[in-house]
Amino acid sequence: MKLMIINGPNLNLLGTREPDTYGNKSFETYFSELQFKFRETELSYFQSNIEGELIDEIQKADTIFDGIILNAAAYTHTSIGIGDAIKAIRTPVIEVHISNTFSREKFRHKSFVSPNAKGIIVGFGLKSYELAIQSFLDK
Repeated sequence: MKLMIINGPNLNLLGTREPDTYGNKSFETYFSELQFKFRETELSYFQSNIEGELIDEIQKADTIFDGIILNAAAYTHTSIGIGDAIKAIRTPVIEVHISNTFSREKFRHKSFVSPNAKGIIVGFGLKSYELAIQSFLDK
């Protein structure tokens, strides 16, 4: 199985950004742990702070990967374009968030990703990604 993880804005700062909310581990370190844990699964990773690059990556991943794990970060709540990109592809997408977006500011309760996602995993810290991978493997 081939899975693509796509992370949006500011997730390149994991490990140093708001450690009380996001923890102390960089995503690169965590990604290496995921690759070790899921050795039978081909995992790829992309991160950008630029909305158009995320859309391009979603479109490129279509049909190449068996699934996409997307943490669009702040764009989740603002990007109709990312929502439309997910709707336009055939590859299933699972939306993930490290924090529980529903326990945060009200504007974080709206997602343009969710209506087109296969599922949503929120609030389990970095383990949200592992749960998403496992959900693809369990299908």
